[in-house]
Amino acid sequence: MLDGSAGLGPGPASRQEQTAVTRRTFTAPRLTARDLAQIAVFAALIVALGLPGQLSIGSSGVPITLQSMGIMLAGAILGARKGTLAVLVVFALSIAGLPVLAGGRTGLTSLSSPTAGFLIGWIPAALVIGLLTARMMPRYRFFTGFAVNIFGGIVVMYVFGIAGMLLRTDMGIGGALLANLTFVPGDVIKAAVTAAVAAQVHRAYPGVIPAPVRRRSESASALAAH
Repeated sequence: MLDGSAGLGPGPASRQEQTAVTRRTFTAPRLTARDLAQIAVFAALIVALGLPGQLSIGSSGVPITLQSMGIMLAGAILGARKGTLAVLVVFALSIAGLPVLAGGRTGLTSLSSPTAGFLIGWIPAALVIGLLTARMMPRYRFFTGFAVNIFGGIVVMYVFGIAGMLLRTDMGIGGALLANLTFVPGDVIKAAVTAAVAAQVHRAYPGVIPAPVRRRSESASALAAH
């Protein structure tokens, strides 16, 4: 009488164990009280960075604020999941009518303006920065982090912002790009400051960003092979 131990593959119990391990590996862990506290702190930080107000330059109507640096900080320090949730908290509060955006604006006011794409771009910006930052962990490197912040906090955010301007104004893509060049130097400085702060935080508090999915999938494959 043959069973799973006779060389025909794992038995039902073994397959169930492997399935359970795989499920635990790829299922995101529940948020802890500490995670929720970190999300709340960074949501408050993003709001606080809007308190100095905003400065508009040129005819594009795009305001200069410190809140975009808060988005970079959320992704670079908390990672993709918690960082994006912190941004979503601020986004939800603004949509609910609270004046949490720079200059005392609400989400509905911003979404009805030509700069709506930049507000929407906060979410993918934090997500991309968090995902790419997790790949360099456990050691955060300044120049790599700086490049990640530029890609997520400038390139990704500007793609959404310029797309919104093209939909809401009569500008062509050339005019929209030219109108936003003014903001690039300031955003590059924000990306550098974010990388410097993130490097210090991750050095002092390692493990704030959990292991990337790639590593968890490798461990699951190793377990399934035995």
